[in-house]
Parts: sequence; C-alpha cells; structure tokens
Amino acid sequence: MLTKEQIAQRIAKEVKDGYYVNLGIGIPTLVANYVPQGIDVEFQSENGVLGMGPFPFDGEEDADVINAGKQTITTLPGASFFDSSMSFGMIRGQHVDLTILGAMEVAENGDIANWKIPGKMVKGMGGAMDLVASAENIIVAMMHTNRAGASKLLKRCSLPLTGVNCITKVVTNMAVLDVTDKGFVLLERAPGVSVEDIKAATEGNIITNGDVPEMVI
Repeated sequence: MLTKEQIAQRIAKEVKDGYYVNLGIGIPTLVANYVPQGIDVEFQSENGVLGMGPFPFDGEEDADVINAGKQTITTLPGASFFDSSMSFGMIRGQHVDLTILGAMEVAENGDIANWKIPGKMVKGMGGAMDLVASAENIIVAMMHTNRAGASKLLKRCSLPLTGVNCITKVVTNMAVLDVTDKGFVLLERAPGVSVEDIKAATEGNIITNGDVPEMVI
C-alpha cells in the first residue's frame, strides 16, 4: 500500500501546467513537494497565499509563513500574500483549476464528509464548504479505511456532509478511482494490492473496465 507521501506523489501527476491549485489540510499539503519538472503551477492556500513551494528544510522555517494548516511553508519567486476575503473571492469566483482535499468519508455519488465527527469538538467547517461548492475539479487524498479497518468509500456518507455530488476523483493508499454516476471506477491499484483487496475494502460500488494497471509512482 502507499504511504501518505506516495499518495501525494500520485496526485501530483494530475496537476497540469498553468494550473491554479488549492491544497487542503493534511495529505494534500504534501503535493507541493512532488510537482514534476517543467510544470509551472501556482499553489493557493485559503489563509491568503498564492505561490506556495515545497516544505522548508529543518532550520530554514519562517514561523510567519504558513499554510491553512498552520504548517510552515516556502514561497516561490513572485508569490503574493493577501487577506481572506480576496482568497475566498478567488475560490468562490472559480479561479482555482484544481482543489485537493482530505476526507473522512466519500460516497459513491461524490458526496464528501470532511469536517465533523459527532461528539468531537470542532472549530467549524472552515473553507472546505466554499471549496467543494465552487470547484469543478476536486480530488480527495485519503486512507482507504479508517483505524478500525472500516471502509471510508461508502454507498452513502454517515458523517455530516461538507458537499454533495462534487468529488471527481479519489486517490487512496490502495487505489485511484474516478467518481461517476454509477459508482467508483477503479483506474489504478497500488503495488501489491489486488482488485479483490480493493473491493473487499470498499463499501461503495466498484466498477472495473478490463485489467486494472498497477500504479506507477
């Protein structure tokens, strides 16, 4: 199965030259470390940064330069800083080409739950609500199952929803899947993971179209 870093590496292959990309908290923040050479991408963070680079090396951190998850980051030449109203104006105005989010659950129809577990203290839904409502291309980076081994790719989400029918693709530690109106279409499988393993770990409907290739990281 893939590590969190390898999930980010695989998602980085979905980034196209000239894209403006929003990176959510968690695994998505790692994507900036793996942009292919020759690709010019502008990473945006909802706290008001455009032009994020890879994470800084130890000892080179600047505590004033952070992403939405309060992690220290680097910035690339030409980067800019602005207030939250402008940041969310970019998001709500659909000026972001790709959004990469983490999730607790994704349903086979594209619903996402990524902000609240009942009974647990939370600060609020945050920018995820705006991102899933405004973006047309949303990739979820997540583990395929939870700590108890239960599937996180479901027929219907059991947790409070962040967005409805909005996710286009999911990359997990086991597979790459497109989200369609018929269910999860299995595109690639992680090295050493079989189609049967993926089906057994997925509550939602899995569709395979012929042989499913092994992922290349």
